[in-house]
Amino acid sequence: MNEHRAGDSASVRIPPPFIYIAGLLIGIYGGRLLPGTLPEPAWVLAAASVLFAAGFVLALSAIMRFRSLGTQLRPDKPVTALVFDGPYRFTRNPMYVGLAMVYIGIALWVASLWALVLLVPVLLIIRYAVIAREERYLVSKFGPAYLAYTSRVRRWL
Repeated sequence: MNEHRAGDSASVRIPPPFIYIAGLLIGIYGGRLLPGTLPEPAWVLAAASVLFAAGFVLALSAIMRFRSLGTQLRPDKPVTALVFDGPYRFTRNPMYVGLAMVYIGIALWVASLWALVLLVPVLLIIRYAVIAREERYLVSKFGPAYLAYTSRVRRWL
């Protein structure tokens, strides 16, 4: 087991992918109880496929950058390095942006209006319960280097 000193993590309790999955499943299956579907023309399914694929590639490329630097993916574990290149040149949170794109792709693919509606609270939870903790942790751990990065690169897109 990897031991780390108390406080040396962002202390995020719920893995962020679970938050996206929960919102998506509640929207899809809970939406069956409430009226509301999306149209399913071919262009919507094509857009869903493109969003899913692009989001998957974005999130995967971000994961690969973390692994190549040997730093931790999990926000409840200590990180050892900041990542500034790859997709991190364009967004400070490519994994979360990628997961949101995958989420939208799936919601469109299954024509779930309620899944799309629930993306708003999912993103608010990610922003305030996950990203806010991560940012506080990264400022305390990396200080000026992280603050300089935040001044150059947007949180989302």
